[in-house]
Amino acid sequence: MSRLLDRVAPPRMGTGFRWLLGSSWTSNIGDGVALAAGPLLVASLTSNAFLVALAALLQRFPWLVLGLYAGAIADRVDRKRLVMVSDAARAVVLAVLATFIVTGHVSVGVVLGAMLLLGVAEVFADTSSQTLLPMLVAPEDLGVGNARFQGSFLVANQIVGPPVGAFLFAAGIAWPFVTQGVLVAFSVVLVARIALPKGGVRGDEQTHVLRDIREGLRWVWHHDAVRTLAIVIVAFNITWGAAWSVLVLYALDHLGMGPVGYGLLTSAAAVGGLVSTGSYDWIERRFDLATVMRTCLLLEVVTHLSLALAPSGAVAIAIMVVFGAYAFVWGAVSTTVRQRATPTELQGRVGSVYSVCVFGGIVLGQLLGGAIAQTWGLTAPFWFAFVGAGITLALVWRQLAYIAHSPSAEQ
Repeated sequence: MSRLLDRVAPPRMGTGFRWLLGSSWTSNIGDGVALAAGPLLVASLTSNAFLVALAALLQRFPWLVLGLYAGAIADRVDRKRLVMVSDAARAVVLAVLATFIVTGHVSVGVVLGAMLLLGVAEVFADTSSQTLLPMLVAPEDLGVGNARFQGSFLVANQIVGPPVGAFLFAAGIAWPFVTQGVLVAFSVVLVARIALPKGGVRGDEQTHVLRDIREGLRWVWHHDAVRTLAIVIVAFNITWGAAWSVLVLYALDHLGMGPVGYGLLTSAAAVGGLVSTGSYDWIERRFDLATVMRTCLLLEVVTHLSLALAPSGAVAIAIMVVFGAYAFVWGAVSTTVRQRATPTELQGRVGSVYSVCVFGGIVLGQLLGGAIAQTWGLTAPFWFAFVGAGITLALVWRQLAYIAHSPSAEQ
């Protein structure tokens, strides 16, 4: 067990990293439980498709409204304390929701309100927690650290959590939310064990929060590598969102896979990602980051083309394994490159710009994908994604070497 722990969280990265990784595993299992139980709860209260979709939207919408503000706050206050307060607020909301369920007073309005509050708290918790890793490990260990967080998301949130959530919901409607609340509260305890200097990272500097947001946006815009990476992330998330917006209909109606087949299709990506993130140390030792970034984005282009041409569900599942393998490596690499280039006092604001780019791109892509599929058929969004991602990659191909190896903030 000790040898496995040392492989997952090498001793050189410190005990603080281990506590942070442990809190990530704990909260991700809780979120994975809710990933299955949340939609089941809404569906048990209403058959209105708009309300069911609204419950999912309310957890993403706060990122677009509050993402930049949360980044500015993370750079002004004690980041560790902000993570703890935000997750504690999530635990309280879950306790109230469970109480409404147990007492028989739960309604669609109560659930939608809880989803919105959880989404708001999650924005502040996630924005501030991603600033802690660069404060705990050396720049050369950021890649491994980010890959371990990607792995914890895959195993806990995507593989373990959802089936546990569905089982608990079948045992009693309140149990998944009680379980998630306990796990989130426990993650607060783990974060509290991390040893970091108290207070904000900017000393006593007092500025208006809007000025802080503008400063973060200006820094991103004037940093060539970080700006180009942000543009790449927006463009690729628009194309990805367009294709994935119709994935369930593509699987059921175009490939005739059935519900079980669709489940295998989505879990295949998690399997591929688990293999690649577990091998990230090997990848980073043998290939330079520019080659890794180019390979990941090229595979993204090929994936869209392959899914547009896939003749069967079995082929689509194999493609999704490859998708998961490169997508989560890309997530680790792109986050590492951005964190290395960003000064400590700007990590929250720059990270929030990227989060807004991710969620904004996905939302815009989903809107485009639905319209494209409605007009030209279920494979049309994949062709759109193939062309859009291919053009974007061609435009930034030569710049990726500079992005991957741009000077660190210390340099």
